[in-house]
Amino acid sequence: MKKTLVSALTTALVVGAASTTFAAANPFSDVPADHWAYDAVTQLATDGVIEGYGDTTFQGDKSITRYEMAQMVAKAMAKTDVSAADKAMIDKLAAEFADELGSLGVRVSNLEKHADMVKWNGELRYRYFSTRVDGEDRDNKDTLMFRLKPVAEVNDHWDVHAQLDATTNMDSDAGSNDSDKVTLKRAWAQGHYKNFGLGLGKMDLYSNADDGLILDTAFSGAQVKFGNVLKVNLEAGRNSDVKDDDSDIAANYQGVELSYAPSKLRAGVAYRHFNSEAFHTKFDRYSNDATSTEDNANIWSAGLGYNFDGNWDLFGAFAKNTSADNYETSHNIQLSYKGADNVNAGTWGAYAAYRYVAQNVSFAPTYDTFSYLNNAKGWEVGATYTPFHNTLTAISYFDGKKLENNSTDAKMLFGRVSFFF
Repeated sequence: MKKTLVSALTTALVVGAASTTFAAANPFSDVPADHWAYDAVTQLATDGVIEGYGDTTFQGDKSITRYEMAQMVAKAMAKTDVSAADKAMIDKLAAEFADELGSLGVRVSNLEKHADMVKWNGELRYRYFSTRVDGEDRDNKDTLMFRLKPVAEVNDHWDVHAQLDATTNMDSDAGSNDSDKVTLKRAWAQGHYKNFGLGLGKMDLYSNADDGLILDTAFSGAQVKFGNVLKVNLEAGRNSDVKDDDSDIAANYQGVELSYAPSKLRAGVAYRHFNSEAFHTKFDRYSNDATSTEDNANIWSAGLGYNFDGNWDLFGAFAKNTSADNYETSHNIQLSYKGADNVNAGTWGAYAAYRYVAQNVSFAPTYDTFSYLNNAKGWEVGATYTPFHNTLTAISYFDGKKLENNSTDAKMLFGRVSFFF
């Protein structure tokens, strides 16, 4: 290890060291004021983290011993006015050099080694829906959601995830509407190994092969992923999106998915099986036979996409439920340009798509416009924009027909503002 590397690492331990010019005199003769690391080295010397050599040189190209590095870590540990992120970096260094610190008489307890292992992020999301179906009044909805997503590190290969959502409809005062609630939406353990992953608990269920044409929801069970360019995803458990409204019967679920993404091309195929009494009690159009007792959904899906130049992207998907007689196929084709990144202000994107979304195959599609408008087909256009760091806006418009009656117009205007933290 060289001190040039140490300077880069320990810069993170000093708030503002990389962007603030300090008034302190130059402590080292071989680090000129115009050197890229001058501010960090000067501040670290001022804080007593580094001392250099007796001849007033820093000797940044000279290799140092683990014992010398431990000395710097010990001095950094003595600092109290550090941020949570800086403290996490110090704790990781302390764990790495625990033996050397022990010989210096610096105690590193297990608590110190694993401090700040829980990370929190979240979102405040406002959504507006305005739906108009022929023969019905316009239906407007305003929803607000506050989401917390903690991640706790267990060890080098395992961590625990959770997701808490608090939702409310804004057409009534908070606390006076049955929709106001806080729910634990996800809770699972995730294992990470080379080209292999394992999930246990209640976790995301997303149909990657068709890019969310079928599912963007959750299931309770187990998930196994392996592969690199060619990836395999195996899932088994229970899903409540086909749950009977009048009972506690949910669906048993198994799925297998293969995806291939060598470069600009990406492709995927999947098979998913659901079993539930809800198919012949909740979905009154699931079969042409009024006396049917079909309990199964066998859904095949495939998707193919190509990214032309980093800006333009074309993707198409098709899905079919071979156990249903009606509304058994869904398909989607979308052309996208760029895309908004919530961490980079000024980024934006736009898209145009044709969507055919049938209720007996697309149980929980990812499209925002189909949150309140299902079993429909038509054109959708939309755009996303990031006006500020960690702030994402989106707007879209759908114009189509209901699948029950091709003469029935269905339109939706959708808007969203999300604040991430």
